[in-house]
This record gives sequence, C-alpha cells and structure tokens, in this order.
Amino acid sequence: MKKYRVTLTADERQQLRDLIAAGKAAAQKLAHARILLKADAAPGGPGWTDDRIADAVEVSTDTVARVRQRFVEQGVDAALSRKKPAKPSRERTLDGRAEARLVALACSSPPDGRKRWTMQLLADRLVELEVVDAVSDETVRRTLQKTRSSRG
Repeated sequence: MKKYRVTLTADERQQLRDLIAAGKAAAQKLAHARILLKADAAPGGPGWTDDRIADAVEVSTDTVARVRQRFVEQGVDAALSRKKPAKPSRERTLDGRAEARLVALACSSPPDGRKRWTMQLLADRLVELEVVDAVSDETVRRTLQKTRSSRG
C-alpha cells in the first residue's frame, strides 16, 4: 500500500492548532486536524504511525490513510472537510417548474365528482399532463408540505 507522507508548513501547523484550540468546528474536522498534526513528518513533527494515530484520535486506520492521501493530493482544506459527491445520490423528481405546476394544480378546483384533491389524484394528474413521467403520492405530499401557500 502506498504511504502518503504528511509534511506541514509552519502556517499549516498553526492553522490546525488554532482550529483545534477554538473547538468550534465539526467533530470530524477537528479529528482530521489532529490526524494531520500527529502525522506531520516535518523536522520537529511527531511523525506517528497510522496505527498510533488511529488509537489516539479514535478513528480507523483507513480514515487516517484517507486523510493523509487527501492532504498530499489536494491540500489542507480538502483533508479537513468531507469529500463532496460528484452528483446527488438521487435526482429530484420534481424540479422548480414541476413544483410550480403542482402547486397551481393543487390550488385549482378538483375534478368533477370530487370535493378536494387527494395526493394520488394530484400525482396522477401530473403524469397525465406530462409534467413528469412518474411521481408518487408521497413525493407530492412532501412537496406540498414545504410550500407555505394554502391549498384550499
């Protein structure tokens, strides 16, 4: 396995110490800062092994290795923060335009023979109007719940 050598500059070391001293950051960010400080192989740095760092910071050795790698390849900021996903895990079913159509539809009068719109009726009508290919009544409910407008 390739070993990534962490060598901090004096400014980086001070930045990490200040971050830890303030204690105002997310726990994960503080843990990553501690990892980098312990892994520092610069002259005068502790240069601890991954196992020793993992025990001291109470994380896995894989986490230590990932933080080392991210620091060497992308720098301090990337090593401290979580990696952003390239794309969301799931695409939105209703975009802004579709949400607007849904709200307008929900505020309109219900179909003949109905007293009010149901979530399933709204979902079916959105598909019928070809606003979306498919949508569940639960998605319709959540979308309408987050809008502040009155539906009736």
